[in-house]
Amino acid sequence: MTIPILGYAIIIALALLAMAIAVASLRLLLGPTSQDRLVALDSIYVNVMLILLILGIRFGHHLYFEVALLIAALGFAGSAALAKFLLRGEAIE
Repeated sequence: MTIPILGYAIIIALALLAMAIAVASLRLLLGPTSQDRLVALDSIYVNVMLILLILGIRFGHHLYFEVALLIAALGFAGSAALAKFLLRGEAIE
């Protein structure tokens, strides 16, 4: 890395995102309602996507960005389907 501060920022960001995933996983396991679990799952997939984007910046490879885009698209579709299921009791009409 040419800029040392970028290396430190990447390490700190990855550590904080890993802690956010750990906290969201705890809420996913212990959440009292289904809505809490759905929000925790959304938070986990967003954090994983951000980790992939940071790794893409760090290693300079475009594959990380494509996988992050795929996770974002599938996560949004999954969240919408789960929210509809929790709201109406059926996912497909």
